[in-house]
Amino acid sequence: MWRHLPPSLTTLPPLRSYASLLHSLVRMRTARRQFFGTFFFRNRPQLELIRRLSNQRGLGFTLKIAFLGCSNGAEVYSILWTIRSGRPDLKVIPHAVDISREILEVAQKGVYSLKAPELVGEPIFARMNEDELRDMFDVDRARDEVTIKPWIKEGIFWHLGDAGSPELLNVVGPQDMVVANNFLCHMAPPTAERCLRNIARLVTPAGYLFVSGIDLDVRTKVALDLGWKPVYELMEDIHDGDPSVRGDWPCQYWGLEPFSKKRFDWKLRYASAFQLGVEWEGEIPYPQPASLTSVS
Repeated sequence: MWRHLPPSLTTLPPLRSYASLLHSLVRMRTARRQFFGTFFFRNRPQLELIRRLSNQRGLGFTLKIAFLGCSNGAEVYSILWTIRSGRPDLKVIPHAVDISREILEVAQKGVYSLKAPELVGEPIFARMNEDELRDMFDVDRARDEVTIKPWIKEGIFWHLGDAGSPELLNVVGPQDMVVANNFLCHMAPPTAERCLRNIARLVTPAGYLFVSGIDLDVRTKVALDLGWKPVYELMEDIHDGDPSVRGDWPCQYWGLEPFSKKRFDWKLRYASAFQLGVEWEGEIPYPQPASLTSVS
């Protein structure tokens, strides 16, 4: 019923408060489980931010980037296409990690059906245009298959592993960028918090962490505790850039609440990209959410 109500109603304070309560109950009572499907070009504003940050690197520099919860490879290849097509001079060293051997093999192979839903209920190319398809894939119309082009796949290190494992740093090493999107929301909040703190250990000083698809209370708490500097550029666009999660609020536990500048902590709460290991001072103090208990 909520999805059929017009915005003129859903934005009213009483209904918004009701939706927030409903979402909190959904988060508490729904059994969480991992999903292994995603889309190419899932969040275009986030791709644009990664492109801009990559462009800050000098000519011929090295960029080490890790993808955690890499799923079927769609996000890995979307980001690598974005970086390598814009900055072919950069030496990109990518590591891709997933906990499922089966889905990791799908990602590593880089061959996809043009018609099969590929674990997400609709074609994983639904957010791409024809020019992008031709640029990223070798197309076999006879088999209705596409294969990632070699220049995009080049040099990827694939790892079967757990993003929450303390040994992960020894496996992939320190990274200039870490992408940890859309899997922490499928964990109970205490587990997600422990995992996120472990992930942060991978990021080099002044490096960047991208983490969307997570309970906002968990992300806010960890970012505050560890002194992460939010990246304000394209913040609102990225927050609303993935219809898979924005459209599911308040009825699904992974649903992302509407962006609201009326919250005193919105500049931290709605950031999904952070620079780590640099000093900064927030414009206002951000108290920790009282509903969460610290997890060491």
